[in-house]
Formats: sequence, structure tokens, C-alpha cells
Amino acid sequence: MSSTIKVYITNLKRFIEIEGGSTVGDVAESLSSELGFKPICAHVNNKNEPLSFPIYASKDIEFLDVDSPSGRRTYVRSLCMMLYYAVNKLYPQGSIRIEHSISNGYFCRIENVDDVSIDRIIEEMHLLVKEDLPFHRHEGRTTEVCEIFTRQGLTDKVRLLKTIHDLYTVYYTLGNLADTYYGCLAPSTGYLPVFSLIQYEDGYLLSAVSDKDRSKPAEYVCQHKMFKAFHKNMIFNKIVGVSTVGELNEAVEANKTTQLINVAEALHNKDISSLADQITERYHNGGARVILVAGPSSSGKTTTTKRLAVQLMTNFLRPVTISLDNYYLNIDQRPLDEHGEIDYESIYALDLQRLTDDVKNILAGKEVATPIYSFDLGRRIAKTIKVHLGEGDVLILEGIHGLNPELLPAIPDHVKFRIYVSALTTLAIDHHNWVPTTDNRLLRRIVRDYKYRRTSALETLQRWPSVRRGEEKWIYPFQEYADATFNSSLIFEMGVMRDFADNVLRDVPSDKPEYALAYRLRKFLGLFRPIPMEMIPPTSLLREFLGGSAFHY
Repeated sequence: MSSTIKVYITNLKRFIEIEGGSTVGDVAESLSSELGFKPICAHVNNKNEPLSFPIYASKDIEFLDVDSPSGRRTYVRSLCMMLYYAVNKLYPQGSIRIEHSISNGYFCRIENVDDVSIDRIIEEMHLLVKEDLPFHRHEGRTTEVCEIFTRQGLTDKVRLLKTIHDLYTVYYTLGNLADTYYGCLAPSTGYLPVFSLIQYEDGYLLSAVSDKDRSKPAEYVCQHKMFKAFHKNMIFNKIVGVSTVGELNEAVEANKTTQLINVAEALHNKDISSLADQITERYHNGGARVILVAGPSSSGKTTTTKRLAVQLMTNFLRPVTISLDNYYLNIDQRPLDEHGEIDYESIYALDLQRLTDDVKNILAGKEVATPIYSFDLGRRIAKTIKVHLGEGDVLILEGIHGLNPELLPAIPDHVKFRIYVSALTTLAIDHHNWVPTTDNRLLRRIVRDYKYRRTSALETLQRWPSVRRGEEKWIYPFQEYADATFNSSLIFEMGVMRDFADNVLRDVPSDKPEYALAYRLRKFLGLFRPIPMEMIPPTSLLREFLGGSAFHY
């Protein structure tokens, strides 16, 4: 006989009584007229859970739709399994790899199939939506789950599960097909009516529902240069034999970490040296006097700039570096965002006129007293930095807005060389689950802010949505303006970050909404075998976040 329990509905800001053993979906259905939307998942005690989650004790429940970050991830994961099912049904001899996000979608490859009909796949997916087949959640002994995946040919998943060493594993089934996803799925395929699948480069682009219009899939955005950067590192991963987390874990367990670190760091050195060579060639042809290094938060711009400066000196150019952060307006002069809060990410938070005047004078050979901004005080201080360019000197400007055409419009384009830096993570969890670039950068920022800015993980997580909105508005639209792209991710870095980031994230209180993200990140970090920080060289870009760098920040 079931008992009555009370649960708190965050969306309605009140308690209700339910029968013990009811699912979150049952509760949502009983409140459908009051909620005003159809949830796809929920936060239960600030943990993301599927609507099939049963309730046996008092809980806080927040129902989520696809407009929420957790709801959108649930939609995308479910869409990926629906695509896998459709491809497997039409081409049972084939396999699918979902490699990374790009162009407002997710890049896929369908392998071991000579003639793929994209129209047939789309038709099959729409049929699945119409049939409204359920995604069933299971939890079984890992050895038994590995046997299921072995029969399906998913050896990448078997490799990962065997290196995680968990006794039990959660997996999903759609029809007779099983798969793992690191987060919950929608109740059924009927929840996924909006998507697109198009040919893209040498594969396909799967897009989910638009965040602007739920009736349409996300709009395609050309990111050819970004794709080339991804593709280059995908090839590198295959050469070193580490394309998935399972393969990375196997390398760690086999004591091959040192070689992997050395090769990955060598690739960074080679790429930065190549950037210096491109700049030097343009300089001697009358251009590239101003080097603009841009990228989103925690992409590693600062260390990239410092290492680039070293390489330029080996080419007999003397770099002079200025941080765009020093051109911030005083805090009381900055613009406000649509929420009436200070917009820290806006290009108009910079003193654009002062910057333009200073750069023009520097290029004219004058000595210029450039400003110094104090983040602690929220304003410029009286001290300045004197900058002068001589023969064989180049000016490096480092900051998030370096690619924006509104920055230095009076400086001719041939004088500028723009570099975009981002952690374009190419390591996959497995062939159906990728490592989000934003998670990589967020973990870097959590560690750095805790070590150097005395900022808790909770504060960083609270700030992150605003940072992301600023990136979407002020950085990402200009990625393709770059003359060159530098991928700052390192194939081994999550193993190094694992224990330190996990310890910092443990301090996020469970009664805070941000606990859901902290919990998800900790589960993600748990997929990696730890790598000692002592193995990382002092010149590594990771040292910018972990400490112990040979560079001064």
C-alpha cells in the first residue's frame, strides 16, 4: 500500500501531495494545466533526472523544457540515440560516430556504408517521432552491459566501461537497441519532432531545435575554419591512438602517459611556431604589425600569447604585448545588458577610442603611456605602461574582442594578423558521446578562479551563464574572421584536471541550483583515470590554470 508524501514544485513555488512511487512524469501530467509547458526532464533535489524517475520520499522538483540547459542536453542526447537507431535499422552493417559540435549542430560520420541516403535516414527518424517509441532506462551489472555492447559492435563503449571499473552501469534501450548516454534521455521519440540532418564537409550535420524558435531546427552557421581545426586534431588523435576516453584511460593504465604528454605538447609547440612563421612572413611583406589574439573565457589566450612571443623572437622579431583588459572603462561607465546588469563581455565595455589612438601612435613610432586597469578596484589606476615599437618590433594585443571588426577599424586590415584561440576538444567519451568544448573551458575556469582569484566553484558557476551569453553575442560570430586558429586543448588534460576540479566542485552546496551542473561535471570527471599534475611541463598551457608555470601572469 503506497503512502502519501509531500514534494515541493519549484516551478509553482508550493508543496503538493503525491502517492509514493509516482514518477516525475506522473506528477508533471497531474500539473500540466498549471505548468503551461511539456517538460522533457527535471531537476530532483538539484540533480538532473528523467521523467521516469520514481519518488519515494519528499523531494524538490523543478520541471525543465528544452529552453533550459539541462533540457536542451536531454533533447540532443535523445536525438543522437534516435539517429543511431535509424542508421542501424537502415544500414545494420554500418556504424555512426558523433564527433563534436560545429555550425549550430553536431558533426557525424556514417562508416562502413558505401551509399548513404540521407533522405531515407530523415524519413526513418520522422517515422520514429510519429511512433513515439519509449526510451527505456536500465541499470545492470557492467559485465552484462559490456556483453550487450560487444554484440552490437560498440567496442568503444566496452573499452570505456572496463576502464571506469564501476560495478553497475546505466544504459538505455530504444526498441532492441542499447546505448549509453551520460545524462538522462527524453521519455520517448515523440518528444523530438524538430531536427535537421544535412550533408556537411565529408560527413553530416545533425541539428536540434533552435533556441530562438522551437518550431525550427537550429540555423546552420558556416564555420569552415573551425572545422579544419577540429579535423586536424582528429587526425592527430588517430595517429597517437587516443580518440576516446577509454583509449586515454588504457594509455594511463599502461604507463604510456609521459609519451602522450610529450607528443601533445610538441604539437602545441609546432602549431605556435607555425603561427610565428606566418606572422614573420607577412611582416617582411609589409603587414602583420599588430597581432590580435582572441578567444572565449579560459581558452588559454594568455599562455598562447606568451609562447607566441617566444617563437617570434626566434624569428628575430621583438614582440610587445598589451592586454586589452587594461582598456576597460571604469565600472560605473560600462554598458548594461538586457537584464539591467553590467555587461562585462560587451566590446563597448572597452575604451575603444583610447585604444585606437594609442595603437595609431604606437605604429607611428611614438612612445605611448598605455593604461593599467585594476579588477579589484573596478577602475584604472594612476600607473601606466610605456610602449614603443622599433625596427623589427610587433605589437600583440590579447583579449576576447580581438576578432571583432569594431576593434581598431581605423587600422588597415593588412597591418593586422588575427588569431582565434579555443579549446576545441576532439577527445570523445565514446563514438556517440563527445566532450563539450564549453565543459572543458568551464573546468579550466573553475580551477583557475579558485587558485588565483579566491573564487569558489559556486561563484564561478553562477557567473557562467552570463559569460556564455556574452560569448554567443560578442565572440562566436567573428570566429571565421581569424587569419589562423589555434586549438589550445590537450588530449590528456581532463585526467590532470580530474582530482583538483572534483575537490573544488564538492564544495558546491546541494541546496543551490548550480549543484545540478556541479554534479554533472563531477560525474563527467569520474570517467577519466587521474594523471599526476607533476607530469606536466612548466611551459604547458595547462599551467595557466593549475599553477607552476614557467611564465609570469
